[in-house]
Order: sequence, then structure tokens, then C-alpha cells
Amino acid sequence: MDVVNFLLVTVIIVTVTWFSSPILASTLKPSPALMLAESWQPDQDITGYTMSEKFDGVRAYWDGEHLLTRSGRIIQAPEWFTAQLPPISLDGELWLGAGRFDEISGLIRTNVPEQALWREVIYQVFDKPYSPQPFNERYLELSQLIVSLDFPAIKLVEQKAVSNRAELDAYLGEVEARGGEGVMLHRSTSLYQGQRCQDLLKVKSVQDSEGIVIAYIPGEGRLQGMTGSLLLRLDDGREIRVGSGLNDALRQTPPLLGTRVTFAYNGLTSTGLPRFARFLRIRADE
Repeated sequence: MDVVNFLLVTVIIVTVTWFSSPILASTLKPSPALMLAESWQPDQDITGYTMSEKFDGVRAYWDGEHLLTRSGRIIQAPEWFTAQLPPISLDGELWLGAGRFDEISGLIRTNVPEQALWREVIYQVFDKPYSPQPFNERYLELSQLIVSLDFPAIKLVEQKAVSNRAELDAYLGEVEARGGEGVMLHRSTSLYQGQRCQDLLKVKSVQDSEGIVIAYIPGEGRLQGMTGSLLLRLDDGREIRVGSGLNDALRQTPPLLGTRVTFAYNGLTSTGLPRFARFLRIRADE
């Protein structure tokens, strides 16, 4: 066997072994069908909604046995943490505090469950997936459940009544003043849906969205030899370039092709594309 064939066979064996590894298989599950928010528009009626703080953490679905990211990766949380969670499905955010997204994202991505930082993590629970009840009844059951758990690391996200735009604006200002990310609006009578829908709305002073990196646009001038911008495919299939917000480290080593990233923008163009798009971060569970 010549060297080329030997290397080819070796690569195949390593690849098959890796993807059939029980260790790898044990860290991945099917992506959970979670309820995802649409962006609230200023002309939308908010009658029948409640409002709550939008926490800048990592979305985490508890399936009764494991904490999972949106992509289905098992979060390697400490046993002392997961042992306190109930044997039912929960939907929430793993959160360290306002302005500490990079820390919680890094903690989740390291896959080291016994780090001391886990002692500061709060699981902010906001819903009970796949229940046949409307949200207001699911929320009542959650409030009773979390009180019975008596575990300080799990908290119920507080819902507030809202009846008009002035109340929403005042609460958004209050949340942002203390470093919060924004506000969520949840229709009280809505059933849990494993998709993006108008029953769950996010309200932020600066809008954001997500896209998948499909190509790199070379930089020019000072950026020659680096990535000038990322070409992103949006969820509706259209494409945009995002260069603003990338630091030199990211331009030298950009997110891998296929990575889902979050970008901020200000309104939409006449064709419905985000205006003034700028890179924010790689999505935490990528």
C-alpha cells in the first residue's frame, strides 16, 4: 500500500470512528422544537399579552433528563445542578447576570461541568413546553412547581400585565437602564408552538436577527488579507453582507462556514432587508 492510499484509509477509519463514537453520540440529541419569537413592530396591538425581561443568556431546554441547546447539544451541567430539576420539560435561559453573556457562553462551550462559575448560574424558566394548556395556565403551574423545588438556582421569569404602549416603553426603559437586553411579550391565551410565531414577541431598542455564514468577502486597504465581511444567508433564503462589528481577530479567523451568527440592525430597507447590519456574536450553542 503506497503512502497516499495509507493516508486515505487512515482518514476514513478516523472519520468513521469519530462519528460512531458513543462519546460524540452521547452529547447530541435531536434539536428540540422550541417556541421562537418574532420581532415586535410599533404598530402591533399588545392587548392580551404579558411582558417580561429578556435575559441575555443561553437558551436551555430541559427534557426531564438533560439540558439541551437549541441545536440539541447536551449542556454539560454539574450533577448537583441537574439533580434538582424536575422530571418534566422546561424552557428557559441559563444566565449569569446583565452584561455577562460572554461568560455564560464560554462556560457552556467549554463542556467542563464542575467549574466554580456554575455556582453563579441561574436557570431563568419562562415556559413549560408541549403542555396542552394556554400560557397563563402553564405559567401558574410553573410558579407552583418552582416554589416546591426550593432550589435557588432555578427562578421563574416574572410576567407583568401590560395594556398600552406607554407601559411597554416604560418597562423597556427600566430593563435597559439596569443592563437588560429587552422585553418579551407573551400572549396569555397562546398554546406552546415549536416554531417562530406572533404569540411570542421580542422588543428591543436595537433589533437583531440571525443568519448562517456561507462565504467570506475579502477585505481591501487596511483589511487586505483579512475578511472584509461575512456573507450571511437569512432564514427566508435571502443574503446580506455583514462587515461592521467584526474586530481584527474575527477578520483574521472568521466564524466557520455554516455557523449561525447574530447581527444587529436598524429597521428594514424598501425590499425588506435589514438596514445597517452589524455583527454581534456567534450564537452561543454553535
